[in-house]
Amino acid sequence: MTTIARTSPSFCDRLRLLDSTPVPCAQSRETVKRSHLAGHGGYGYCASHSRFFWGFRLYLLCAPDGMPIAFELAAANAPEREVALGLLERALEPGQTLIVDKGFAGAEFEEIVCSYGATLLRPDRADEEPRFGSLGRVRQWIESIVYTAKDQLSLERHGARTLEGLVARIAQRLLALAAGCWHNWLLGTPGRHFTAYDH
Repeated sequence: MTTIARTSPSFCDRLRLLDSTPVPCAQSRETVKRSHLAGHGGYGYCASHSRFFWGFRLYLLCAPDGMPIAFELAAANAPEREVALGLLERALEPGQTLIVDKGFAGAEFEEIVCSYGATLLRPDRADEEPRFGSLGRVRQWIESIVYTAKDQLSLERHGARTLEGLVARIAQRLLALAAGCWHNWLLGTPGRHFTAYDH
């Protein structure tokens, strides 16, 4: 995935998008107790669906066209900002602008991102002074990238039963996402135009 990303024109883009998404691995308490993922996964909350789930969170750093640059898989109850900073420490470069959602708000998080030589942008919260606005249209980019991975590339239907299997299946889907974006660049239609690959 990294090799493909580095050969893509979008790798040189100075804009990076970061988001996390739930990767549920069990639906019932009995399944959780019997799962080979017990001890690795955890309970987390999905604000967009207003529900709790058991499993993991996938943290995804992308270029604006959807090219995955780096990812991190962590238990759903792991501190989001700590996991994100671990990912950014190895993948974010000086001079880049990072766009995140409100969940990553915090002075310490912003200071650390700035210490990497990057600029952080995120939607304004209701309880703070206006700074960047809602960033609605830009935030839709990362949300649509995650939707492509979860729907077209069936990330939510991974079917993994072990940690090794889960990591492999997530990596497969992100590799497919990277290959699709790269192939579209070769065809002269950059971006995530994957409809033709559904048939």
